[in-house]
Amino acid sequence: MTQKHCILIGAPVDCGKRRRGCLMGPDAYRTAGLAEAITALGHSVHDWGNLAPAQVEVAEARNPLVWKLAENVGWTQTLMEAAQKAAPQGFPIFMGGDHALAAGTVAGMAAHAQAAGRPFFALWLDAHSDIHTPDTTDSGNLHGTPVGYVTGRRGFDAFPPLPVRVEPANICMIGLRSVDTAEHEILARGDVELVDMRRIDEEGISAPLQAFLDRVAAVDGMLHVSLDVDFLDPSVAPAVGTTVPGGATVREGHLVMEILSDSGLVTSLDLVELNPFLDDRGKTANLMVDLTASLLGRRVFDRPTRSYK
Repeated sequence: MTQKHCILIGAPVDCGKRRRGCLMGPDAYRTAGLAEAITALGHSVHDWGNLAPAQVEVAEARNPLVWKLAENVGWTQTLMEAAQKAAPQGFPIFMGGDHALAAGTVAGMAAHAQAAGRPFFALWLDAHSDIHTPDTTDSGNLHGTPVGYVTGRRGFDAFPPLPVRVEPANICMIGLRSVDTAEHEILARGDVELVDMRRIDEEGISAPLQAFLDRVAAVDGMLHVSLDVDFLDPSVAPAVGTTVPGGATVREGHLVMEILSDSGLVTSLDLVELNPFLDDRGKTANLMVDLTASLLGRRVFDRPTRSYK
């Protein structure tokens, strides 16, 4: 595949939910050899280190359940700016951190696509749809709101103004299996492409993914991939605080990444919700690194044998 200049951006976001540990995610990816896996494929790497949230003051949230609103807003501002700075220089890989970080990364990459005069698309690999708003969340955890923010839903008054709204029809969610009633109502009357686990069981994972990629290719779109650890089954990826049984297998995960690699359409990547405190001897971090390598061109015959002894 075409050689890329990969920019590793540490986003130790740990404010999108109450269970702590995701702030260790970026360094876990480094320890698991993410940079080395990338360079072994012939790509170049520049690690920007770990970022910090902008210091902002915000009004108190209308919903008293909302957790750490100001810190979430600060991270959104920081990562939106970082994405727009990094994207013209290479292939940004945002190492999280919880999924609240995607409010900034997706918004920033969408702004970059607009500046480049190309349509923007997002692939959401996740057990959850994350389309709540600060007003509708019944947990108060803002890692469940980034899709709501980037699609321009109301309730994000405290957040930075969107540089460009992401069209819901340009978002494909694959791996869904935990969507609450409020989110279901929004999705049922919207245009987001939804691929839940039942559909994957019935059709396989490649057909709906390829159909979405064909749409992206037809208009020369730029594709951002947001990969949540809980897209995968917790039996193979335990290091996440939002485990939902019945997720993607290791093979399905690699197949998705290989198809994305073949397409040549991916321009940026989120790696989110890794909580090393919950991992088993680096099992999940290593798998996420291997999946990233598959996205960047590694094939089945090239995969290393992992030892956990």
